[in-house]
Amino acid sequence: MSNLGDQIGSYFLEQAKLNASSSKGGDIEMGDGEEEEAPTELNTINSSGGFLVVSTDKLSVKYTSVNLHDHDVGVVQSNRPAPVKRLTYYFEMHVKNGGTKGQVSIGFTNESFNMRRQPGWEANSFGYHGYDGLLYRGQSEGEPFGPTFTTGDTVGCGINYTSPEIFFTKNGVIIGAVCKDVKGPLFPTVSVHSPNEEVTVNFGKDPFVFDIKAYEAQERLKRQNTMEKISLPQNVGYGLVRSYLLHYGYEETLNSFDMANRNSVPPISLQENGYDEQDSSYALSQRKTLRQLIRRGEIDTAFGNLREWYPQIVQDDKSATCFLLHCQKFIELVRVGMLHEAIKYGRIELGRYFNLADFEELLKDSVALLAYEEPLKSQVGYLLEDLQREVVADALNAMILSTNPSIKESRNCLHSNLEILLRQLTACCLEKRSLSGDQGEAFHLHRVLNTGG
Repeated sequence: MSNLGDQIGSYFLEQAKLNASSSKGGDIEMGDGEEEEAPTELNTINSSGGFLVVSTDKLSVKYTSVNLHDHDVGVVQSNRPAPVKRLTYYFEMHVKNGGTKGQVSIGFTNESFNMRRQPGWEANSFGYHGYDGLLYRGQSEGEPFGPTFTTGDTVGCGINYTSPEIFFTKNGVIIGAVCKDVKGPLFPTVSVHSPNEEVTVNFGKDPFVFDIKAYEAQERLKRQNTMEKISLPQNVGYGLVRSYLLHYGYEETLNSFDMANRNSVPPISLQENGYDEQDSSYALSQRKTLRQLIRRGEIDTAFGNLREWYPQIVQDDKSATCFLLHCQKFIELVRVGMLHEAIKYGRIELGRYFNLADFEELLKDSVALLAYEEPLKSQVGYLLEDLQREVVADALNAMILSTNPSIKESRNCLHSNLEILLRQLTACCLEKRSLSGDQGEAFHLHRVLNTGG
């Protein structure tokens, strides 16, 4: 086959490997990284220890001085900064005792914060103060913000990385939010500043008073509503869906789709935007037939049709396409319990691939199916799922499209216009996140498509 065919075969080998990675606990969603460690307790080393006592569980703070000066503050940060690769971060503080003056406060501070000052009094910090209800952000003068709080109240502080904003709550209700105009790590911080003041911090070990999950759901809904307000001509969506059905050879679904929209959608010409419907209509009937055969596990019949219709696709028996087909035949024999036939077939047809590095991972997993009494429940059981058949069917579909003389680029065989658009959306979301220092929730295309947010 041509270089174009090699590119297509390599692509679908990678897709099969991604299926394997996903089934074995890997995460293939774009934008994900390692799980960040979140704060779990108060940092007893970096605190104004001369003015407070931290409980043995490192979750409660009590003021132990007499508050002679403004800088006699008992302030303590969390043991870790707030994680940033998420939609929000949130923690709460319960006021067990408002003390003599009620000068408790909650907020965020950076790593170099002066631990003798209330949060918000220094640059790169935010603080909501109980005795006056003012918000302080980077200076000693506060601004009107919310109600005061004291003994018995639970106040919370969070970061919305999408806005981006710092928000505060009191007794489960949002008080307000301000722009998060500080870069770099921020530490959850609480302070006490008059005799007998005592607070307890909850970093998420116990349920929050504020419903943070509902808040996150509302934020995702806002984002979804913003997207839905973008107006597109009805025929654009119709054309994208139609191109998808054509690309993958869903002929019967396509006919039903056209029938349902015959009288409601204006005609559209996507060729002006770089799309030629004739290319996706190429060999539609043959592609439909082969997809149906692969989905039913009838690999021999699919091979026979390929040799008759497109012999150039299977003439190289060491190509990725032939390998995927032979592997699928082996898998289908295991699926129906014909293990002796599978062993015989593997020795004859799969043996030629054993010394080829590109095929090693999928080949080992396929052969490993023989080792399990219940292979579907095993670590390699993903091979018996419908998704693996779809990979093979998609590979054949792309290879047939590549035989169209007007096709010059592999991407025109691999993806429909709809998928290209979604890939561009993913790339834009990842770039936007990168520009904000990788702060905020990773983009999950599957979640967006499945839940609308």
